[in-house]
Amino acid sequence: MKEKLLHTPEGVRDIYNSECKKKTALERRLHQVLALYGYQDIETPAFEFFDIFNSDTGTVSSREMFKFFDRDNNTLVLRPDMTPSIARSVAKYYSDCTFPLRLSYVGNTFLNNRSYQGKLAEKTELGAEYINDDSPEADAEAIVMMIDCFLEAGLNDFRIDIGQSEFYRGIMEALDVSDEVKAQIHEYIENKNSLGMELLLADLPMKDCYRNILLEYNELYGDVSMLEQAKKLTVNPRCQAAIERLEQVYEVICHYGYEKYVSFDLGMVNHFDYYTGIIFRGYTYGTGDAIGKGGRYDNLLMQFGKNAPAIGFTILVDDMLSALDRQNIPVSIREFEYSVLLYNRKDMSTAIGLAMEMRTGGDKLECICMKEDQQAGDYISFAKAQGARAVFVLDGDALIIHDFSAGRVAQTSLTNFRREY
Repeated sequence: MKEKLLHTPEGVRDIYNSECKKKTALERRLHQVLALYGYQDIETPAFEFFDIFNSDTGTVSSREMFKFFDRDNNTLVLRPDMTPSIARSVAKYYSDCTFPLRLSYVGNTFLNNRSYQGKLAEKTELGAEYINDDSPEADAEAIVMMIDCFLEAGLNDFRIDIGQSEFYRGIMEALDVSDEVKAQIHEYIENKNSLGMELLLADLPMKDCYRNILLEYNELYGDVSMLEQAKKLTVNPRCQAAIERLEQVYEVICHYGYEKYVSFDLGMVNHFDYYTGIIFRGYTYGTGDAIGKGGRYDNLLMQFGKNAPAIGFTILVDDMLSALDRQNIPVSIREFEYSVLLYNRKDMSTAIGLAMEMRTGGDKLECICMKEDQQAGDYISFAKAQGARAVFVLDGDALIIHDFSAGRVAQTSLTNFRREY
C-alpha cells in the first residue's frame, strides 16, 4: 500500500530539480514577451461549472473532461481549456468595456485523454487573449507574439501555419449536400485523405468549381503565393473575403519582418465550429504535434452575454520544453543558482550572521547545520547533485569554498572573506 502511494496517477507526473528550474525559467521568458506587448495577467479558477466548457463554448468534448460534483450536486470540471474561463471573466468584469483588452495567463489544463497513450492529462499553458479588436492588425499581433515566444525560447527551426475557417465555411455553405456528406468531407480534409475525397465526390452532383477545389484542397498549402492559387479556384464571396483577410494579415506580418516564419494551410479545419476566422499553429522538430495554437473566436464571449471580437493563442510549455531538449537547445537556469553554507552547531551564531550578510547582498544561500555523525564530504556531494553553485564550509574563523562552477577549492579566513565580499 505504501509503495502504491509513491506513484502518481496515469497522465500526471512530478517535475523537480533542474527540470523544474528549466520550466520555470522558460515560463518567465515567455511571459516577458507578452509583457513587452502590454498584456496584463489574469488568473481564473482551476475548476468551473460544467456549462463554461460545453459544446458551444469549448474545443473539448464532454468525455475528455475531468468531472465531479460539489455538495449542491452541481457538475464541476477541471478546466480543459483556458480561453472559455477568461471569456467568462471578461464578460463579468468588463461587460461594458469596448476598448482593447490584452490579457495574459499561465496555468494548468486537464484532459481525460487516456485513449492517447503517452499523452499527459495535465499540461501547463501560457498564452494571451486580445479582446475587442477585430482588425487584421490584431490577428497579426497574435501570430507575431507566438513567433517572438518561439525565438525567445531559443528555437530557430520552426514554422507558423496559418489557416482560415471562413474559407472552409464558404465552401460548405454553398454545397447542396447532406450534413453526413459534409461531415465526411470535413474528415477527409482534416486527415488530408485525397483518395477518400475523390471516391466520395465521384457520385455527388456538384458544381465543377467546388468539386475542383475539394479535390485540390490538400494542395492549398505553402507560402503567400498559394493564396493567389486559391483565389482562382472559386469566386465564392465568402471564400474570397477569407483570402483577402489572410493577405491583409500577411502584409502586417511583413512590417514586423517575420514573413519567413509563416506559411498558409487552408486545410486547417479542426475546431472550425469554434474559430470564426484565422487559425494558426506553431510547429518545430522534436514533437509530434503543434506546441503553439491560436485563432479568432468572435462568437465565444456572446455565450456569456458580451458581444465582442477576440483572438488568442496558447503555448504548451511542457511540449516546448521537450522540443528544446530534443534539439539540444539549453535553457539557462542561472537565475536559480544558489550556494550552501555548512557549519557545526558551535558556529551557529557566526553562520547566521554570515548568511544574513550574503542574502542582503543578493546571494541565494541555503544554511545546513551538519549532524555529528555525517561527514562534510557527504553534504558537499549532495549539494553538488542538487545543482548548488558552491559550498561554503565554516569552521570557526576558517572558511573553505568549494566552487563547482570554477572547479576549484579555496581556503580563507572569515575576516578576509567578509572584507573581499
